[in-house]
Amino acid sequence: MRQTIIDQFKGIQNGICRALEECDGQAKFEEDLWRHHSGGGGITRIIQNGEVFEKGGVNFSHVEGDLPPVIATHLGVQGVRYFATGVSIVIHSSNPFVPTIHMNIRYFEVESGQSWFGGGIDLTPMYVNEEDARFFHRELKAVCDRHNPAWYDDFKHQADDYFFIPHRNETRGIGGIFYDHLKPGEKGTFEEIFQFTTEVGKSFAPVYTAIVNRNRHLPYGEHEKNWQLMRRGRYVEFNLVYDRGTKFGLETSGRIESILMSLPSMVAWNYNYCPKENSPEAKTLELLRKGVDWVG
Repeated sequence: MRQTIIDQFKGIQNGICRALEECDGQAKFEEDLWRHHSGGGGITRIIQNGEVFEKGGVNFSHVEGDLPPVIATHLGVQGVRYFATGVSIVIHSSNPFVPTIHMNIRYFEVESGQSWFGGGIDLTPMYVNEEDARFFHRELKAVCDRHNPAWYDDFKHQADDYFFIPHRNETRGIGGIFYDHLKPGEKGTFEEIFQFTTEVGKSFAPVYTAIVNRNRHLPYGEHEKNWQLMRRGRYVEFNLVYDRGTKFGLETSGRIESILMSLPSMVAWNYNYCPKENSPEAKTLELLRKGVDWVG
């Protein structure tokens, strides 16, 4: 099934890149092909300085090699040879009212025969638009419900827990869905879990471009831009301190440019900044918490 999964994931990367170029209307993706030192490689595609998208990446990879012992222990697997493939996306927009978004779908197997899927999508608005948040979560729930009605609540809870910045006591954004170690036989057949994962990937473009088009022309000034840069600082903190994919890439000597493509081109940290009471910024901070019901 490796080649089948690779082909599907490449197709998802291609479709998303076409949709984002059409949505932006100006910028085109630059492609960078690379090889992994222990086997396999990837296709990194970067979009920059567009009409809408300031910086973004849509990455595909398939790599194999020897797992570092610390990772094998953490994963609870036997055998050091592994194969992993996936698509990873982060998009940062120029307009502070167009949210940052992340998606990842992945497949992992080790030589002992253990294998699983993982993935998810989460949205990080600088200003939380509650209508957009409800739309985003309802679309993800619809994807989950077509496969297992219990999955949305489960995966939404996992996203709230995962995309959380403990040292700030706030979520990175409004969450979404997140799942890992979804193993054939526990939640469905191999084919059923594979189909769900590919549907998550295919849902990215129509959901995100709809949100982009609702907000891309909203006016903003220096105040909103400065807030965006500070919120990006939170994004960077999460990715460098807590993100498992970043850690895995660094610990397996992955390609550093592809690993760190998730970081925005411009970011700021202001000392002890506190937004004014009842301001749009303060309202956003109130909603950056676990357990918000966006579909009820």
